[in-house]
Amino acid sequence: MAVCTVCGKKKVTGNNVSHANNKTKRVFNPNLQRVKMHTDKGVRRARVCTRCLRSGLVKKAV
Repeated sequence: MAVCTVCGKKKVTGNNVSHANNKTKRVFNPNLQRVKMHTDKGVRRARVCTRCLRSGLVKKAV
């Protein structure tokens, strides 16, 4: 499922709005990347959003 393992960010729903103001449902997915990161259980592969990577919340493994 599309969920960030660090912050818990997940899919959000909204509307596509046309120029004629017609509304149809759509989904906003988080920008997830698979990275190797250090956890309390050792080095694990996790799906992390780019916001967490950029803000330094993830300690990447080599």
